[in-house]
Amino acid sequence: MENFKRYFQFFLIILAAGSIFPLIYLKTNYQETILQVYGITLGQLNGIFSVLGIAYLIGYGPSGWLADKFSAKKLLFTSLLVCGLTGLWFAQVPSYSMVLVIFMIWGFFSVFTFWAAHLKLVKLIAKREEEGRFFGALDGGRGLIEAILASIALFIFTSILGDSTEFVQKKEALKYVVYMYSAMLIVVSVLILFFVKEDSSSSIKDESSSKVGTTTKINVKDFKQIFSNKFVWLLGGIIFMSYIVTWAVYYQGGFLQKNISIDAATVGKVTVIMLWMRPVGGFLGGFLGDKFGKSSILIAALGLSSIFLIAISVLPITLPHMYFNVLVVLIGLMIYTVRGLYWSLLGDCRIDEKILGLAIGVISFIGYTPDIIMPIANIVLFKTFGDNGGYNAYFIFCASAGIIAILMTLFFRMSVKKETRNSIKTDELIVKNA
Repeated sequence: MENFKRYFQFFLIILAAGSIFPLIYLKTNYQETILQVYGITLGQLNGIFSVLGIAYLIGYGPSGWLADKFSAKKLLFTSLLVCGLTGLWFAQVPSYSMVLVIFMIWGFFSVFTFWAAHLKLVKLIAKREEEGRFFGALDGGRGLIEAILASIALFIFTSILGDSTEFVQKKEALKYVVYMYSAMLIVVSVLILFFVKEDSSSSIKDESSSKVGTTTKINVKDFKQIFSNKFVWLLGGIIFMSYIVTWAVYYQGGFLQKNISIDAATVGKVTVIMLWMRPVGGFLGGFLGDKFGKSSILIAALGLSSIFLIAISVLPITLPHMYFNVLVVLIGLMIYTVRGLYWSLLGDCRIDEKILGLAIGVISFIGYTPDIIMPIANIVLFKTFGDNGGYNAYFIFCASAGIIAILMTLFFRMSVKKETRNSIKTDELIVKNA
């Protein structure tokens, strides 16, 4: 029964995490359609995502404080409901300035009231020997939800669009896709409200209430303890570089359509298959991480991601489309393996659970700064190398970050082993003196 409570709570967290971000990153599958329907340029779209990144950055740190102070149920419910209602507004195809406001709201409520809360819950649910599987399952399960929703969205989009290339049909098809994602968010918010328990019967509440309840005030000692922990900085750096690699996934659809001249419907199918690699990469990466070492599998996934990104950048565009389609799917598989693994290193950071939420907020603040940097980098690279060369330069830039992430992960692993050896020696000395 205890395990059932843990797994049911975990399932609800996965459902929430898998529902909250697909609408925000709709450009992954429908970038060109969004540009046409909303009458904006690629540069403006990148500007929107820079605004989104700023909202993320503002929200990450306080989200940790919030996760240590308030109930996860209320935080997750608020996040999902606000994002869903804002999605209904987005479906009305407002002006560019209003789209900016919408993305700021999405950025704030998908991080400030959501991010640290859901990660902290997973960390508290998982036993130490399960951390690789749980964090892998979190990202893999989230990916599974996203892939299912993306498949439904593609069905809606293609059913309404048919063989038409008319602007009106594209607009109508995209609007119903947005309605579907928004409705899902609102439904999941209701599930969280009714089925996530806050009473003593909740295993998470039992385990964490005594720890969380004591951290309603943040003091200087909490920050000093976090900032003096070298593993916090190292993990933040690993996520920073790895997250740059993961940003490559958002431009695969645009690359196929613009550089390789593949039609929108086919690109949609390929990117949906790529999304289905997320549950595969998350679950497989988590399982292999627990079996062979989390850092080892992370290094392997980062290495293969970099190789595939360089390959798709330098191969001649005259090759058959199938080569590029397969590479996009492989890139997705490796990137989603990376995403499923980097947070699993959290258990090696030696963080006191009473400030775990705050630490997650600090690590996230460092690690997800690319949300601001990458859209700007994209603008610079496209201006420098042109529309086609910009994609190639962008992917090589992401691959370079992957190589740096490998070096940082190696250093992290060596530091963990050194600390473990020192702890063992200290314990042996204490026993000997006793």
